[in-house]
Amino acid sequence: MNFDKELNARNLSCPLPIVKTKKALNDMTTNQVLKVISTDSGSVKDMVAFAEQTGNTLLAQEEVNGEFVFYMKKK
Repeated sequence: MNFDKELNARNLSCPLPIVKTKKALNDMTTNQVLKVISTDSGSVKDMVAFAEQTGNTLLAQEEVNGEFVFYMKKK
């Protein structure tokens, strides 16, 4: 998937992946896509909730070699 910015949230515990995702999205423009890579398994449910609460679109999520990869489109 194409993305405009990548956020390395590896080795960060909750709530830091969400905090850093929010900050990264604030620096982006509407319809840009942020790729987030996290090693925190809790980030799976957190990213879904974050997308619902903020109106940003979670385009895709997958687990790759023990890492959780998310693609979030800024509203």
